[in-house]
Amino acid sequence: MDREEFNSLLDEAGITKKRFCHLVDSNYITVNNWGSNNKNIPSWVKSWFDLYIENKEYKDFKELLEKSGVCKDKKPHEDKKEEV
Repeated sequence: MDREEFNSLLDEAGITKKRFCHLVDSNYITVNNWGSNNKNIPSWVKSWFDLYIENKEYKDFKELLEKSGVCKDKKPHEDKKEEV
């Protein structure tokens, strides 16, 4: 992965570099240096973005279903309270 792809994935994920650093508990300066001066971007970053973006899509879909009334976010323990 090069710096351009990293920045593209940030955009696709809808997060800033600062937010990414917070989420992965990394130093901003370190992350900012990735892809320059022979500092490779770690191999785990691509799969992290893949999972983050996929999870975001599922959350967005779930929210859409909840807003449409198709489903409601119900916790398993809430069903038990209704039975009592």
